[in-house]
Amino acid sequence: MDVVLEVFDAFFFDRLYARVLPIQSASSFDPISTLTAGLKGYGGNDTAWNAAAQLGSDMGRSAWQYTPASQQFSVQPSQYAWMSRWDRDDLLRQCVSLYFITWLFGLVIYFLCATLSYVFVFDKDTFNHPKYLKNQMRMEIQQTLTSIPIMAIFTVPCFVAEVRGYSFIYDSTSDISHPFITLFGSAWNYVQFPAFIFFTDFCIYFIHRGLHHPLVYKRLHKPHHKWIMPTPYASHAFHPLDGFSQSVPYHLFPFLFPLHKFAYIALFTFIQVWTVMIHDGEYVANSPIINGAACHTMHHLYFNYNYGQFTTLWDRLGGSYRKPNDELFQKETKMSHAEWSRQSKEMEKMVVEVEGKDDRSYGPEETFVRKRQKAT
Repeated sequence: MDVVLEVFDAFFFDRLYARVLPIQSASSFDPISTLTAGLKGYGGNDTAWNAAAQLGSDMGRSAWQYTPASQQFSVQPSQYAWMSRWDRDDLLRQCVSLYFITWLFGLVIYFLCATLSYVFVFDKDTFNHPKYLKNQMRMEIQQTLTSIPIMAIFTVPCFVAEVRGYSFIYDSTSDISHPFITLFGSAWNYVQFPAFIFFTDFCIYFIHRGLHHPLVYKRLHKPHHKWIMPTPYASHAFHPLDGFSQSVPYHLFPFLFPLHKFAYIALFTFIQVWTVMIHDGEYVANSPIINGAACHTMHHLYFNYNYGQFTTLWDRLGGSYRKPNDELFQKETKMSHAEWSRQSKEMEKMVVEVEGKDDRSYGPEETFVRKRQKAT
């Protein structure tokens, strides 16, 4: 994450923090002049700002020393990197910067991937399914927009710890000492990818299954199961604590095992894309190993099956695997009324067992009306 932070610092945050929190001489501090210079800078008057920046440079510069985040890729800082009271190594600055990066990156990946999937992959016949809710896609997006900024709060401490060197993230295998590096040597650059998938798939299986425990389900995981027939926009539509809890293994891995900096970025991007793919309703992976969209649809329909993220391994070992119906892989039967009716009947039976008779047999609008009728 330090590579990403360096790029954002070079192109955005250095200038922003230099304007908002410029270095001032203790003997000549003038809050009015500082405010005026800052306002001119925000107004786009670069000449005025450059003069103020040069004055600040003359009065004092940060003692921070630039060190590239990676020897393979770096962005040289401008003069603004030394012009703020919050230099790049400041803990609070890193927290604030990483929060906005996490929030922004999450939204961009979410909307980009979900929209591409919706336009080019998602089967629009899903809208006619009896368990597809009225205005569902809008509600999925609203829930995501509410959740991502809160999930970012929980994620930032993990990123800050990584940036400040408390993890086993490395630029070169020679940079760190770890038993796996000793064992595999440079081959770990390749082994880390299946290791990451294996470890996170194992952890997420048990976390996800735990979220279905009666003491937890209704408080945290139920909002995601509102989407019986999800669209790609349901991929990140979680309760914030639910979404973060399932992301913990991704953050835990580099604190236990070595992970290359660019592999780290690539894998986090892959996770976001995969999360969209298993919600896109396009059942192309009829595999006994891959936990694709068909397997995950079984989970949304029938609740107590297919908790895994990437593979079916742990569901098979844990007795929770359910093979997707063969009908899902044929266009003629996938969206047939006979298949929909069978799905709805079994789903309604399951939902009574999991959530109670009145909670989910109906859409949210109907449920609200029925509860009001009972109350009166």
